[in-house]
Amino acid sequence: MTSLPAPRPRVTLPDIAPVSWEHPADRAALQALRAIPGVDQVVRKIIAILGGERGIRLLFQGNAVRCGPTQFPRLWGMHIENCATFGWDRVPELYVTQTPIFNAGAYGVDDPFIVLHSSAFELLDDDEQRALLAHELGHVISGHALYTTIAVIMTLISIGALPLPLELLVLPVRLAFLEWSRKSELSADRAELLGSQDLAASMRLFMKMAGGANTANVRPGDLNLEPFLQQANEYATQNDGLDVVYKVLNTLVLTHPMNVVRAAQVQTWVQSGAYERIISGEYVRRGSAADDRPLRDDMREAAAHYKNEFTEFADQLKTAAKRATDRARDAFNDARSKGAV
Repeated sequence: MTSLPAPRPRVTLPDIAPVSWEHPADRAALQALRAIPGVDQVVRKIIAILGGERGIRLLFQGNAVRCGPTQFPRLWGMHIENCATFGWDRVPELYVTQTPIFNAGAYGVDDPFIVLHSSAFELLDDDEQRALLAHELGHVISGHALYTTIAVIMTLISIGALPLPLELLVLPVRLAFLEWSRKSELSADRAELLGSQDLAASMRLFMKMAGGANTANVRPGDLNLEPFLQQANEYATQNDGLDVVYKVLNTLVLTHPMNVVRAAQVQTWVQSGAYERIISGEYVRRGSAADDRPLRDDMREAAAHYKNEFTEFADQLKTAAKRATDRARDAFNDARSKGAV
């Protein structure tokens, strides 16, 4: 298990390029998405239907309060601090919207903005709110907002709402957007930690997204981080029987990975030493040669990632099948020795 040290004074990361923290699976999934025939036409068509940038902004901000120095000033102050941490001069607009569904998002086309649901604002303490805001800012800096917007719109079009021929045409694009959306969260989770620089706050955020309740209804001892981290470790290592298949099927139509998976992924990233290297100043700068990655590099990494992912999945299935066979053989031999067969 990863130890959770006390947060230290935060450091700034001037001109940090998103490639410094982006998860390989994020870039791989995005390139796979862009490679689907017709996906660009679908994106353009949806944007046109929504009225372009202005229509998208109105769609998401219609029932929201825009934050600023005199409107949710504490939340706005944390947002400004996060932008300073990343050296991001173009501060995205920030809104709080009234909804009981815990969520937040970064939306838009050329001028992204961030929306925080009121339930998240009520559920989280200051440190957790800072982490959530850093997560959404990470989406903005990585250029996720456009594709996130399209992914949200496509999930609103329920399966079966379209005529069957059109649904069959759109389904691969929908699934590809959902796959990328899940992978993009792994990148933003890393940005969340880089912005907050508080691992415990990030882990508590995952825990509360998984099963939190309004702070007024939570008694002391109701939510404890250590058992949640143990749960995350159990989920990550549970690959027995059909567990591997169920994990894939359970996440196929989700926009986000499961929260215990996200917690485990962040811990693995910290354990790799990558987080400490970035905090120490070892990262790619925006506009540098390393930041200007050729498309062929992303495509090569995409192919390698999915090959590794498929190989790992196949190995897990093979191991699970072997375990099932061994158990069946042992049960049969045990029954035969007792004269049952």
